[in-house]
Amino acid sequence: MKRRKFLKNSSLTTAGILSTPILTSCKTEEKKDTIVAVTSSIKPIVIATWNVPNSTAEAWNVLKKGGNSLDAVEIGVQMEEADVSNQSVGKGGRPDRDGNVTLDACIMDSKGNCGAVVYMQNITHAISVARKVMEETPHVMLAGKGAEQFAYEQGFPKEKLLTEKSKTEWLEWKKESKYAPVINIENHDTIGMLAIDAEGDISGACTTSGMAYKMAGRVGDSPIIGSGLFVDNDIGGATATGQGEEIVKTVGSFLVVELMRQGRSPQEACEEAVNRIIKNDPDYENIQVGYIAINKNGETGGYCIHPGFSYRVFSEKGHENVDSRSYL
Repeated sequence: MKRRKFLKNSSLTTAGILSTPILTSCKTEEKKDTIVAVTSSIKPIVIATWNVPNSTAEAWNVLKKGGNSLDAVEIGVQMEEADVSNQSVGKGGRPDRDGNVTLDACIMDSKGNCGAVVYMQNITHAISVARKVMEETPHVMLAGKGAEQFAYEQGFPKEKLLTEKSKTEWLEWKKESKYAPVINIENHDTIGMLAIDAEGDISGACTTSGMAYKMAGRVGDSPIIGSGLFVDNDIGGATATGQGEEIVKTVGSFLVVELMRQGRSPQEACEEAVNRIIKNDPDYENIQVGYIAINKNGETGGYCIHPGFSYRVFSEKGHENVDSRSYL
Protein backbone atom coordinates (compact mmCIF):
# COMPACT_ATOMS: atom_id res chain seq x y z
CA MET A 1 0.00 0.00 0.00
CA LYS A 2 1.49 3.31 -1.05
CA ARG A 3 1.89 6.19 1.38
CA ARG A 4 -0.98 8.26 -0.04
CA LYS A 5 -3.34 5.28 -0.11
CA PHE A 6 -2.35 4.40 3.43
CA LEU A 7 -3.31 7.87 4.61
CA LYS A 8 -6.57 7.89 2.65
CA ASN A 9 -7.69 4.54 4.00
CA SER A 10 -6.57 5.00 7.58
CA SER A 11 -8.92 6.06 10.34
CA LEU A 12 -6.81 9.01 11.44
CA THR A 13 -8.68 11.74 13.27
CA THR A 14 -8.66 15.32 12.01
CA ALA A 15 -5.88 16.04 14.50
CA GLY A 16 -3.96 13.07 13.18
CA ILE A 17 -4.30 14.29 9.63
CA LEU A 18 -3.10 17.72 10.66
CA SER A 19 -0.04 16.11 12.23
CA THR A 20 0.97 14.40 9.00
CA PRO A 21 3.41 17.20 8.00
CA ILE A 22 5.24 16.49 11.23
CA LEU A 23 5.40 12.77 10.51
CA THR A 24 6.74 13.44 7.05
CA SER A 25 8.94 16.34 8.04
CA CYS A 26 11.89 15.03 6.08
CA LYS A 27 10.15 16.05 2.88
CA THR A 28 11.61 19.26 1.55
CA GLU A 29 9.70 22.11 -0.03
CA GLU A 30 10.54 23.40 -3.48
CA LYS A 31 13.63 25.55 -3.34
CA LYS A 32 13.28 29.13 -4.53
CA ASP A 33 16.96 29.80 -4.90
CA THR A 34 19.58 27.75 -6.68
CA ILE A 35 22.67 27.77 -4.51
CA VAL A 36 24.98 25.48 -6.44
CA ALA A 37 25.53 25.85 -10.16
CA VAL A 38 25.02 22.56 -11.96
CA THR A 39 27.25 21.62 -14.84
CA SER A 40 25.47 21.15 -18.16
CA SER A 41 26.58 17.53 -18.45
CA ILE A 42 25.51 15.27 -15.59
CA LYS A 43 28.01 12.54 -14.77
CA PRO A 44 26.73 9.65 -12.63
CA ILE A 45 28.87 8.84 -9.61
CA VAL A 46 28.70 6.75 -6.45
CA ILE A 47 30.72 7.16 -3.25
CA ALA A 48 30.70 4.96 -0.13
CA THR A 49 32.39 4.80 3.25
CA TRP A 50 35.19 2.26 3.58
CA ASN A 51 36.71 -0.03 1.00
CA VAL A 52 33.59 -1.79 -0.29
CA PRO A 53 34.28 -2.42 -3.98
CA ASN A 54 31.46 -4.94 -4.43
CA SER A 55 28.93 -2.44 -3.13
CA THR A 56 30.08 0.49 -5.23
CA ALA A 57 30.36 -1.73 -8.32
CA GLU A 58 26.79 -2.96 -7.84
CA ALA A 59 25.53 0.60 -7.42
CA TRP A 60 27.47 1.73 -10.48
CA ASN A 61 25.89 -1.05 -12.55
CA VAL A 62 22.50 0.49 -11.79
CA LEU A 63 23.65 3.99 -12.71
CA LYS A 64 25.42 3.07 -15.94
CA LYS A 65 22.24 1.37 -17.18
CA GLY A 66 20.33 4.60 -16.62
CA GLY A 67 18.86 3.57 -13.27
CA ASN A 68 18.01 6.04 -10.55
CA SER A 69 20.16 6.96 -7.59
CA LEU A 70 17.72 5.58 -5.00
CA ASP A 71 17.83 2.08 -6.46
CA ALA A 72 21.60 2.36 -6.78
CA VAL A 73 22.26 3.11 -3.12
CA GLU A 74 19.79 0.51 -1.87
CA ILE A 75 21.20 -2.25 -4.05
CA GLY A 76 24.74 -1.14 -3.30
CA VAL A 77 24.57 -1.36 0.48
CA GLN A 78 22.58 -4.60 0.32
CA MET A 79 25.82 -6.25 -0.77
CA GLU A 80 27.42 -5.53 2.60
CA GLU A 81 24.30 -6.39 4.57
CA ALA A 82 24.36 -9.88 3.06
CA ASP A 83 28.15 -10.36 3.41
CA VAL A 84 28.66 -12.34 6.61
CA SER A 85 32.38 -11.54 6.57
CA ASN A 86 31.53 -7.89 7.22
CA GLN A 87 30.89 -7.92 10.96
CA SER A 88 29.71 -4.32 11.19
CA VAL A 89 26.70 -4.51 8.87
CA GLY A 90 23.70 -6.80 8.45
CA LYS A 91 23.90 -10.56 8.73
CA GLY A 92 27.02 -11.60 10.64
CA GLY A 93 27.19 -8.29 12.49
CA ARG A 94 28.63 -8.24 15.99
CA PRO A 95 25.94 -8.47 18.68
CA ASP A 96 25.12 -6.29 21.65
CA ARG A 97 26.13 -7.28 25.19
CA ASP A 98 23.20 -9.69 25.39
CA GLY A 99 24.19 -11.52 22.21
CA ASN A 100 21.53 -10.01 19.94
CA VAL A 101 22.35 -8.59 16.51
CA THR A 102 20.31 -5.41 16.09
CA LEU A 103 20.28 -3.36 12.90
CA ASP A 104 19.77 0.33 12.12
CA ALA A 105 19.37 1.91 8.69
CA CYS A 106 18.02 4.92 6.86
CA ILE A 107 17.51 6.00 3.27
CA MET A 108 16.76 9.37 1.65
CA ASP A 109 15.79 10.26 -1.90
CA SER A 110 16.20 13.33 -4.08
CA LYS A 111 12.78 14.70 -3.12
CA GLY A 112 13.62 14.75 0.58
CA ASN A 113 11.57 11.65 1.42
CA CYS A 114 13.19 9.40 3.99
CA GLY A 115 12.66 6.24 6.00
CA ALA A 116 14.48 4.49 8.81
CA VAL A 117 14.48 1.46 11.09
CA VAL A 118 16.19 1.22 14.47
CA TYR A 119 16.97 -1.68 16.78
CA MET A 120 15.52 -4.23 14.35
CA GLN A 121 16.29 -7.93 14.69
CA ASN A 122 16.04 -11.01 12.44
CA ILE A 123 15.92 -9.16 9.10
CA THR A 124 19.05 -8.99 6.94
CA HIS A 125 18.23 -6.09 4.63
CA ALA A 126 17.48 -3.26 7.02
CA ILE A 127 17.99 -0.73 4.23
CA SER A 128 15.15 -2.21 2.20
CA VAL A 129 12.82 -2.18 5.20
CA ALA A 130 13.75 1.50 5.69
CA ARG A 131 12.77 2.16 2.08
CA LYS A 132 9.45 0.41 2.64
CA VAL A 133 8.85 2.63 5.67
CA MET A 134 9.48 5.64 3.42
CA GLU A 135 7.27 4.48 0.57
CA GLU A 136 4.50 2.45 2.20
CA THR A 137 3.72 4.22 5.48
CA PRO A 138 2.97 7.75 6.66
CA HIS A 139 5.95 7.56 9.02
CA VAL A 140 9.67 8.19 8.85
CA MET A 141 10.96 5.73 11.46
CA LEU A 142 9.93 2.38 12.93
CA ALA A 143 11.71 0.75 15.86
CA GLY A 144 12.29 -2.63 17.44
CA LYS A 145 9.51 -5.20 17.28
CA GLY A 146 7.31 -2.79 15.36
CA ALA A 147 9.91 -2.51 12.60
CA GLU A 148 10.39 -6.28 12.59
CA GLN A 149 6.66 -6.98 12.34
CA PHE A 150 6.30 -4.45 9.54
CA ALA A 151 9.13 -6.18 7.67
CA TYR A 152 7.34 -9.55 7.88
CA GLU A 153 4.15 -7.94 6.62
CA GLN A 154 6.11 -6.62 3.65
CA GLY A 155 7.40 -10.10 2.82
CA PHE A 156 10.89 -10.02 4.31
CA PRO A 157 12.03 -13.43 5.60
CA LYS A 158 13.03 -14.06 9.20
CA GLU A 159 16.73 -14.94 9.37
CA LYS A 160 19.26 -15.73 12.06
CA LEU A 161 21.75 -12.86 12.00
CA LEU A 162 24.27 -14.09 14.60
CA THR A 163 26.91 -16.21 12.84
CA GLU A 164 29.12 -18.71 14.62
CA LYS A 165 32.14 -16.43 14.17
CA SER A 166 30.45 -13.44 15.75
CA LYS A 167 28.98 -15.63 18.50
CA THR A 168 32.40 -17.09 19.34
CA GLU A 169 33.96 -13.63 19.54
CA TRP A 170 31.10 -12.38 21.72
CA LEU A 171 31.52 -15.30 24.16
CA GLU A 172 35.23 -14.56 24.36
CA TRP A 173 34.49 -10.88 25.01
CA LYS A 174 32.11 -11.81 27.85
CA LYS A 175 34.98 -13.25 29.87
CA GLU A 176 36.11 -9.73 30.72
CA SER A 177 33.22 -7.68 29.31
CA LYS A 178 35.56 -4.77 28.68
CA TYR A 179 33.92 -2.23 26.39
CA ALA A 180 36.76 -0.73 24.38
CA PRO A 181 35.93 -0.47 20.67
CA VAL A 182 38.92 -0.71 18.38
CA ILE A 183 39.30 2.34 16.16
CA ASN A 184 38.62 1.59 12.47
CA ILE A 185 37.35 -1.91 13.29
CA GLU A 186 34.46 -2.22 15.75
CA ASN A 187 33.62 1.42 15.71
CA HIS A 188 33.47 2.11 12.02
CA ASP A 189 30.13 0.28 12.24
CA THR A 190 28.59 1.60 9.05
CA ILE A 191 28.34 1.62 5.30
CA GLY A 192 27.06 4.94 4.02
CA MET A 193 26.56 5.50 0.29
CA LEU A 194 25.69 8.50 -1.89
CA ALA A 195 24.92 8.51 -5.61
CA ILE A 196 24.07 10.90 -8.43
CA ASP A 197 22.26 9.49 -11.45
CA ALA A 198 22.10 10.67 -15.07
CA GLU A 199 19.19 12.98 -14.22
CA GLY A 200 21.32 14.73 -11.61
CA ASP A 201 19.27 13.38 -8.71
CA ILE A 202 21.02 12.52 -5.45
CA SER A 203 20.06 9.77 -2.98
CA GLY A 204 21.76 8.24 0.04
CA ALA A 205 21.66 5.15 2.24
CA CYS A 206 23.23 4.20 5.55
CA THR A 207 23.10 0.82 7.31
CA THR A 208 24.81 -0.78 10.31
CA SER A 209 24.73 -3.39 13.05
CA GLY A 210 26.15 -0.79 15.42
CA MET A 211 29.08 -0.94 17.77
CA ALA A 212 30.14 -4.36 18.96
CA TYR A 213 28.87 -5.26 22.45
CA LYS A 214 26.89 -2.06 22.86
CA MET A 215 24.27 -1.79 25.58
CA ALA A 216 20.98 -3.36 24.54
CA GLY A 217 18.85 -0.70 22.89
CA ARG A 218 21.72 1.58 21.94
CA VAL A 219 21.19 3.47 18.68
CA GLY A 220 23.90 5.56 17.05
CA ASP A 221 23.83 8.10 14.26
CA SER A 222 23.33 5.75 11.30
CA PRO A 223 19.50 5.68 11.14
CA ILE A 224 19.07 9.31 12.17
CA ILE A 225 18.32 11.62 9.25
CA GLY A 226 20.61 14.64 9.58
CA SER A 227 23.19 12.78 11.65
CA GLY A 228 24.22 9.62 9.81
CA LEU A 229 22.84 10.77 6.45
CA PHE A 230 21.44 13.85 4.78
CA VAL A 231 20.62 14.76 1.18
CA ASP A 232 19.52 18.06 -0.33
CA ASN A 233 19.08 17.62 -4.06
CA ASP A 234 19.91 21.29 -4.74
CA ILE A 235 23.20 21.08 -2.85
CA GLY A 236 24.57 17.59 -2.27
CA GLY A 237 24.71 14.82 0.29
CA ALA A 238 26.78 13.56 3.20
CA THR A 239 27.04 10.45 5.32
CA ALA A 240 29.03 9.54 8.41
CA THR A 241 30.80 6.67 10.10
CA GLY A 242 32.43 6.14 13.48
CA GLN A 243 31.46 7.14 17.00
CA GLY A 244 27.77 7.73 16.51
CA GLU A 245 27.24 9.61 19.73
CA GLU A 246 29.60 12.38 18.61
CA ILE A 247 27.99 12.60 15.19
CA VAL A 248 24.52 12.91 16.71
CA LYS A 249 25.66 15.73 19.01
CA THR A 250 26.67 17.85 16.03
CA VAL A 251 23.98 16.64 13.57
CA GLY A 252 27.00 15.95 11.41
CA SER A 253 25.71 15.05 7.96
CA PHE A 254 23.25 17.94 7.94
CA LEU A 255 26.09 20.21 9.01
CA VAL A 256 28.24 19.07 6.08
CA VAL A 257 25.46 19.78 3.59
CA GLU A 258 24.73 23.19 5.11
CA LEU A 259 28.40 24.10 4.89
CA MET A 260 28.33 23.17 1.20
CA ARG A 261 25.25 25.37 0.84
CA GLN A 262 27.37 28.24 2.17
CA GLY A 263 29.94 27.64 -0.53
CA ARG A 264 32.35 25.14 1.02
CA SER A 265 33.66 22.32 -1.13
CA PRO A 266 32.79 18.75 -0.03
CA GLN A 267 36.32 18.39 1.32
CA GLU A 268 36.20 21.66 3.25
CA ALA A 269 32.78 20.83 4.65
CA CYS A 270 33.87 17.41 5.91
CA GLU A 271 36.93 18.92 7.54
CA GLU A 272 34.90 21.56 9.36
CA ALA A 273 32.41 18.96 10.61
CA VAL A 274 35.25 16.89 12.09
CA ASN A 275 36.79 20.01 13.60
CA ARG A 276 33.50 20.73 15.41
CA ILE A 277 33.75 17.34 17.12
CA ILE A 278 37.39 17.83 18.02
CA LYS A 279 36.61 21.23 19.50
CA ASN A 280 33.82 19.87 21.69
CA ASP A 281 35.31 16.55 22.82
CA PRO A 282 38.59 16.60 24.80
CA ASP A 283 38.76 12.81 24.41
CA TYR A 284 38.76 12.96 20.59
CA GLU A 285 42.06 11.06 20.34
CA ASN A 286 40.26 7.93 21.53
CA ILE A 287 37.47 7.98 18.96
CA GLN A 288 37.10 7.82 15.22
CA VAL A 289 34.64 9.79 13.11
CA GLY A 290 34.68 10.07 9.34
CA TYR A 291 32.53 11.91 6.81
CA ILE A 292 32.16 11.68 3.07
CA ALA A 293 30.27 14.16 0.91
CA ILE A 294 29.31 14.90 -2.66
CA ASN A 295 27.98 18.09 -4.19
CA LYS A 296 25.65 18.69 -7.10
CA ASN A 297 28.58 18.95 -9.50
CA GLY A 298 29.84 15.49 -8.53
CA GLU A 299 32.80 16.75 -6.52
CA THR A 300 33.63 14.55 -3.52
CA GLY A 301 35.46 14.81 -0.23
CA GLY A 302 36.23 12.89 2.93
CA TYR A 303 37.82 13.57 6.29
CA CYS A 304 38.31 11.78 9.61
CA ILE A 305 40.03 12.05 12.98
CA HIS A 306 42.45 9.12 12.78
CA PRO A 307 44.27 7.73 9.74
CA GLY A 308 42.85 4.46 8.46
CA PHE A 309 39.48 5.57 7.14
CA SER A 310 38.98 5.28 3.38
CA TYR A 311 36.14 5.63 0.92
CA ARG A 312 35.27 4.17 -2.49
CA VAL A 313 34.41 6.25 -5.55
CA PHE A 314 33.05 4.85 -8.83
CA SER A 315 32.49 7.11 -11.82
CA GLU A 316 33.26 7.27 -15.53
CA LYS A 317 36.83 8.08 -14.49
CA GLY A 318 37.21 4.69 -12.84
CA HIS A 319 36.86 2.81 -9.57
CA GLU A 320 39.20 3.70 -6.73
CA ASN A 321 39.66 3.50 -3.00
CA VAL A 322 40.67 6.85 -1.52
CA ASP A 323 42.61 7.15 1.74
CA SER A 324 40.87 9.90 3.63
CA ARG A 325 42.75 12.90 4.93
CA SER A 326 42.78 12.94 8.73
CA TYR A 327 43.21 15.35 11.62
CA LEU A 328 45.80 13.22 13.43
